[in-house]
Amino acid sequence: MQEIIAEQTYYKMERRISSVDQIDIEHERTLYLYNDRIISKHREFSIQEIMDVSYRKLGQEGGLLYLHTKRGVFSYTVKSSPDNFVERCKEFIKRR
Repeated sequence: MQEIIAEQTYYKMERRISSVDQIDIEHERTLYLYNDRIISKHREFSIQEIMDVSYRKLGQEGGLLYLHTKRGVFSYTVKSSPDNFVERCKEFIKRR
């Protein structure tokens, strides 16, 4: 198994609606950077297909982390600065 180089916690909201109420459930997940790929709970991106990684701050805390890939742009909601994760990803993108 390869070593994890960096990781970033992200959050996905699930909304359940019944006939009497609405429940919002927050799921905490993690993005993992390896030397040749980035893995989320449901997706895997090879470093070869990632064109850029960016972050847009929203409000006082957190924001959106974007993975710009050949398959499209994928956004991940974060509550803390992903600067270290973004920096490490960009190092590997440049090496390819």
